[in-house]
Amino acid sequence: MAYALPSEADQWIDTYQEKLNESTEYSEAGEGWGVGFNGDFIFHIQRDSSYGGEPVYLYIVVKNGSCEDAYVTDDPDGEDWGFAFRGGAESWKQLIEGDLDPMEGMMDGTFELDGDMQKVMQYSRAAVVMTELASDIDTEYEF
Repeated sequence: MAYALPSEADQWIDTYQEKLNESTEYSEAGEGWGVGFNGDFIFHIQRDSSYGGEPVYLYIVVKNGSCEDAYVTDDPDGEDWGFAFRGGAESWKQLIEGDLDPMEGMMDGTFELDGDMQKVMQYSRAAVVMTELASDIDTEYEF
């Protein structure tokens, strides 16, 4: 079943949590992530030339190779996140479709990261696996 972003973001993020938790590869690559530091993420889909709607904020609680919670939030400042990953809707589409590497997207400025870049680099394989798992979700885009 396909999920439309952003209107079905709740269902999309639920499916993403399931995929993360079913993945042995993610479990191994993410081992140690969030242990002794806040590894939770806000994924911020921003307005751009392809999308003029409301910003979308997806929040995931990830720790030690597991996704403990995942949901859409209207109040990112009210969440206790350790990292925020922000980019325009078209860039998110490219990322989810597997056409853009998350690490390259951070390095070339396509995405902005708030948080400890050194930690993200240390767990770069986990970031790549997370993106690959997002690509496995049948997604339709409303932007």
